[in-house]
Amino acid sequence: YVMLLTLSPYTPRFRDRVSPPGVMIRPYLNGFTIAFNVSQPNTWQPYVDSMHHFLAAYDDKVQEEKNIECVPGQYFIQGGNDSEEKKACQFKRSLLQNCSGIEDPTFGYSKGQPCILLKMNRIIGYRPGAGVPVSVDCKVQKGNESHLRSVDFYPGNGTFDLMYYPYYGKFTHVNYTSPLVAMHFTDVQKDYLVPIQCSLNGKGIINDLNSDRFLGRIIFTLSIGK
Repeated sequence: YVMLLTLSPYTPRFRDRVSPPGVMIRPYLNGFTIAFNVSQPNTWQPYVDSMHHFLAAYDDKVQEEKNIECVPGQYFIQGGNDSEEKKACQFKRSLLQNCSGIEDPTFGYSKGQPCILLKMNRIIGYRPGAGVPVSVDCKVQKGNESHLRSVDFYPGNGTFDLMYYPYYGKFTHVNYTSPLVAMHFTDVQKDYLVPIQCSLNGKGIINDLNSDRFLGRIIFTLSIGK
């Protein structure tokens, strides 16, 4: 009990060996295979509903009310006591452009060009990229590389801006909204199972550990029927 009293509920005592971040995708329904037929809305509507539900916290008005505008390109380091509430930077869904669900409420699924969101796991105190934004790329994980002919990334060139880091923990960073990278698969081979690997790239990132498919990368399958 006395030892527990010496621990802070806000930050870990030792942060000199923070592990690199893992990643996760949205939508995530029943595993890592995203399968649907363009001509059958009932097959892709659950993915669309999941995306809208997930992005509700990213609505522009919600972000403007809860969070502040920050300076891009630099870490948002906040001093003060560990118990002081920290400010959070705005991440508006409009930054996701064609994958925001604003202009196209189906996120491209109705056209066979699905949007998938990538989110980096939260790690208290971690500053990814050592001063250079971490970027995302995608490729065919195994098989014919020509099955994935085009991917667009949002926002910008598919990077996690430094201003969203470090993260200070759920007790003090109460309005923190994880930054996202949207991947718009605009040209994928139809009527095939296409295994995709999307990876983080940056200093200190590990994305090639075969024993962990979520560390610095994510592997999923696209199956888009006509």
